[in-house]
Amino acid sequence: MKQVIIHTDGACLGNPGPGGWAAILQLKGTRIRRELSGGFRLTTNNRMEIMAALEALAALKEPCAVELHTDSRYLCDSVGKGWLYNWEANRFIRKNRKAVPNADLWKRLLVLLRIHSARFFWLQGHAGHPDNELCDQLASQYAQRTDLPPDQAYENLKGAASDHLPLA
Repeated sequence: MKQVIIHTDGACLGNPGPGGWAAILQLKGTRIRRELSGGFRLTTNNRMEIMAALEALAALKEPCAVELHTDSRYLCDSVGKGWLYNWEANRFIRKNRKAVPNADLWKRLLVLLRIHSARFFWLQGHAGHPDNELCDQLASQYAQRTDLPPDQAYENLKGAASDHLPLA
């Protein structure tokens, strides 16, 4: 199984606001690298953090052993502490009977986590780690673009308190 190191970051100009995500994938022990980035015209920072991990894992063409580094505690803890799997078991409804925010993205991430053997590692943002800094730069640049597509799932639910709607 190939080993891949991934660094990710998300950015949002306002929260909500225009957002960007970025990921750097590197085949472990080689100089083979790939940079990915994208964004949406109206989204949240947390959605961009999740999207960066999603897109990075989706870009892998075969099952891989992945070390995913992120400066998002939300993303890292949700996976690493097992919250994501508890949310899934409870059909993405929290104990307070409200929907888990970003359930659409979490569901997509779960599919990818069943393909790849991934471990998530938190690293402090803006602390000088070259790949994290580059991801931050790429995500921020993408968020500033004027041609961003809509984050359909977010925008469709935005007017109806998206963080609190039960999602199928």
